[in-house]
Amino acid sequence: MCELLGLSGRKRIKVNPLLKEFYSHSEKHCHGWGLALFYGDAVSLEKEAAAAFQSQYLRGRISHDLYIDNMIAHIRLASVGRLFYENTHPFVKHDSSGRCWTLAHNGTLFSAPKLDIYKEHQEGQTDSERILYHIIDEVNKKQFELAHPLSPYERFTLLEELVADLSVGNKLNLLIWDGELMYVHSNYRGTLFTRPSDEGRIFATTPLDDEAWQPVPFLTLQCYREGEIFYQGKRVSQEYFDPEKDYEYKKIDYSNL
Repeated sequence: MCELLGLSGRKRIKVNPLLKEFYSHSEKHCHGWGLALFYGDAVSLEKEAAAAFQSQYLRGRISHDLYIDNMIAHIRLASVGRLFYENTHPFVKHDSSGRCWTLAHNGTLFSAPKLDIYKEHQEGQTDSERILYHIIDEVNKKQFELAHPLSPYERFTLLEELVADLSVGNKLNLLIWDGELMYVHSNYRGTLFTRPSDEGRIFATTPLDDEAWQPVPFLTLQCYREGEIFYQGKRVSQEYFDPEKDYEYKKIDYSNL
């Protein structure tokens, strides 16, 4: 599986220790790294289709103090899509109102035929990128129907519906930033944790230090604003558990990707 790291904060904090520990896991998750730093609705996106621990660029980037209040980071263990830049997380796309959405996914869509329509239009080949295309399409449809940009609550309730639907039969851990809110979801037990920081909240696939990490609320979409819960949905997602599928993906021949 891939790994995720997210931060929702009230003020900028120094994130170098978190990033260094997180990217050190890339010896096992060596098929790409990404870092999305958020400055309001603006996104600074940096990524490579290479192992983070071998990246001279990344080493230089996090050797200097880096202060940020909201971010999403990702290291990739490929299951779908070749080892190209276009398949490296996070993914970024604008909706019809101009709002910029950023998504990183840890998991695999084993059954999501309604997303196949995006295969001809997406930049890469991953199922994860198709999730973002689907979200943007549904946001645009809703905005056209209502004749106004979606409010925070309208965005949340729409995403709760979409995530619940996509979780059926699929492995779906997500971090999503919409320029204002950080959405968090996990349907694979024991694969996404959280802890408070001095000025916000941190999310990671595995605990990154000796602080008191707890599993994120399971099968429930949450969203955060400035490190605090903004909305929390109902327990509506479906738990992923299929060891046979996981075993098949462990046998992938990465030399062919």
